[in-house]
Amino acid sequence: MENLTVFFVSDHTGVTAEAVGKSLLSQFRGLTYKTLTIPFIDTPEKASDIAKRVQNAAPALIISTLTDPDMRAILQNGKAPVFDVFEAFSGPLAAFLGVSPAAMAGQTHGMSNTYDTRMDAVNFALSVDDGLNPEKLGEADLILVGVSRAGKTPVSLYLALQYGKKAANYPLTPDDLDASTLPEVLLEHKAKLRGLTLAPERLAQIRNERLPGSRYASLENCRKEIQAVEALLKANGVLLIDSSRRSVEEIAALIVHGS
Repeated sequence: MENLTVFFVSDHTGVTAEAVGKSLLSQFRGLTYKTLTIPFIDTPEKASDIAKRVQNAAPALIISTLTDPDMRAILQNGKAPVFDVFEAFSGPLAAFLGVSPAAMAGQTHGMSNTYDTRMDAVNFALSVDDGLNPEKLGEADLILVGVSRAGKTPVSLYLALQYGKKAANYPLTPDDLDASTLPEVLLEHKAKLRGLTLAPERLAQIRNERLPGSRYASLENCRKEIQAVEALLKANGVLLIDSSRRSVEEIAALIVHGS
């Protein structure tokens, strides 16, 4: 199918519709499409406007997480197919649980009882980013270690925002790698350490985007640093995760569920 447009429609942020929809669509190899995320569709008027917009964008489909049955009906009465995430599961779940679902918008990503925990974790991750304030490492749930540009900062922030984990990150410098032991500031927190590594070629590519042609970004130097950090962390029993071909989400899940 050519020129397909996929609309992710939600009565809240659209995060769930996007995540589920993109995961499903990724199973269809060779499919090309453009996406539009339409959040905060919380009135019948807005739902009607979207139905008209989708009709004008044909060929198109809708992946929806609308919770209000009336607004879902407005979309379903249009000409584009609607794949409703909640409708697919809420009926069978209700039958099993013996409880009717409450049509309340924004329950997944709203101001839940974990919100403050996650925001505190984000603030913590920023305060200890890249080895800052090492005296705070005792407060950390996890400490990510690895060479510069191994992906520690985005993973630590994702761990905070998604899981509420206070994740610090500490870069291992060439001086650290020349030593036979971990930096003293990390030794007392050894159980919290999680190592990130990656292919030297990938590291060189990332570093060349920042400092092209430098020794720091050379493949030889990247290979040397990677070999040294892997040997050091393995010798200290630190879990190593290869981030070369993994997304931030995958790395975070491995850290939380695989350690």
